[in-house]
Amino acid sequence: MAVDVKDLYTRYGPLVLRRCRTLLRREEEAVDAMQDVFVRVLVHKSRLDERGCSSLLYCIATNVCLNRLRSQRRRPEDPQSELLFQIAAAGGQEGATEARSLLDRLLSREPESSAVIAVLHLHDGMTLEEVASEVGLSVSGVRKRLRRLQEGLAALQAQDEAGPQRAKDARRAPASDPKEGR
Repeated sequence: MAVDVKDLYTRYGPLVLRRCRTLLRREEEAVDAMQDVFVRVLVHKSRLDERGCSSLLYCIATNVCLNRLRSQRRRPEDPQSELLFQIAAAGGQEGATEARSLLDRLLSREPESSAVIAVLHLHDGMTLEEVASEVGLSVSGVRKRLRRLQEGLAALQAQDEAGPQRAKDARRAPASDPKEGR
């Protein structure tokens, strides 16, 4: 007997959301997890029965949240990865042009496979193991490539930030006398 998912959502949505909030401690993650719970119910609605739905939803919510927490531990966000996301999400035409330029400079120094690794891991959310399997490298090889990209990005950003300061300093410095160098 199929269940009415809309009715379950109305009746038990607050219970599921409270459970997700308790485990995840972040509102937007809790809301996403709650939606995942009801998507799972929707997918399997023909196999579910109305009896014991609150317990079932509570268990599904717990499992969804624990899986999210495990994923976060396996792939913790690090500030250097955030730099790549900032470049990818640069807003406006000027920001997009700057981001493209920075990425072109960064990736021109690296093998093409490094760009593939970065996209698979940072954009597509694949684990290091999955990326390694996909590109035919070891996990440590993937980790090294990502670290090299992050270090290269930080160096390029430091150069870009130092560039305008050097130009200011050069304008302020007095003109040197060509005879002094002799």
